[in-house]
Amino acid sequence: FPSPIMSLGPNKAAVLRKIDDIQLEPRPVREPGPREVVIELRSVGICGSDVAYWKKGRIGNFILESPMILGHEPSGVVAKVGAGVVDLKVGDRVTLEPGVVCRACVHCKEGRYNLCPSIEFMATPPYDGALSNYLVHPADFCFKLPDNVSFDEGALCEPLSVGVHAISRADIQIGSNVLITGAGPIGIMCLLVANAAGAANVVLVDVNEERLKLAKDMGATHTINLSHKGPDNEPLNVMKEVARFGFGVIDRSIECSGQEQALRTTLECTKSGGIVVVVGHGAPEVTVPLTLACIREVDVKGVFRYCNTWPTALALISSGKVNVKPLISQHYTLDEVEKAFTVAKDGKDEHGRPAVKVIITVNDK
Repeated sequence: FPSPIMSLGPNKAAVLRKIDDIQLEPRPVREPGPREVVIELRSVGICGSDVAYWKKGRIGNFILESPMILGHEPSGVVAKVGAGVVDLKVGDRVTLEPGVVCRACVHCKEGRYNLCPSIEFMATPPYDGALSNYLVHPADFCFKLPDNVSFDEGALCEPLSVGVHAISRADIQIGSNVLITGAGPIGIMCLLVANAAGAANVVLVDVNEERLKLAKDMGATHTINLSHKGPDNEPLNVMKEVARFGFGVIDRSIECSGQEQALRTTLECTKSGGIVVVVGHGAPEVTVPLTLACIREVDVKGVFRYCNTWPTALALISSGKVNVKPLISQHYTLDEVEKAFTVAKDGKDEHGRPAVKVIITVNDK
């Protein structure tokens, strides 16, 4: 696996060639351009979107049409700097924000650069991701890791940023009562940030008891398992369950599952004048009681990735306000990439342990 930059070692990458076909392949590493750096990767998290491309070859309108390097939750070490880089030096430990934008459109200039129509986002067709020994990235989308933040935690700044952005969009404040549907990694990240923002009560709803137990361990005040039945063997009603908890109304709801019924639940359970934030992206069209929400002035807000979140995510981890370590369930090497993806897909490893966030360790030293 030769590299054109002679000072670097070989570069191999986990390339999704087509559905169900991940191969380790040699990839060149170009010299960094102005204001760019070469990163030697250390930790890369596997996201549900990576698994979706592997098994389905598409997410919505993003369709795999040519081989693509997977992975968009990276951290690593600066290996080389290009001209004009002043804030980073060789040896700096960094976490990478994976979306590179034009910096010139109206959305970029307004600070909502996640909406940039020209965004190049790692591991989203046709752009390569981070599951490789090295990659080149703009220096201003690399953020130094504090000394007390590990590479694994740096990789989890990406999903944590989704939580930071969602909680910001939800305007969660001290004393807010929050409902979160979906207790996967993103739902739990939203839980962590909601608690850090001062939420009084956070209710997690899911059908997976193991994930709800993890949510409880990580700070959920209440959980609702919709796979359970009521006293008369009827399906659980989330609104009635919330009322039973006795803390009052739901001020803010965050939908993280992508399920139509979950979105319906958030709209029904949120108080009049409250806010529903939709993080999970499911079917392109859904049937929900929107008129009911409108006449109660429930604001419905979308979330698309994040913007301006990395400094906050790092501060939350470094300060101890948020602990993402319990989410990390398995580690694999780059050579074990297909095994790692299988575990992430199956939700458990070969020993039967639940898989929440699987990390691929690269260039382990």
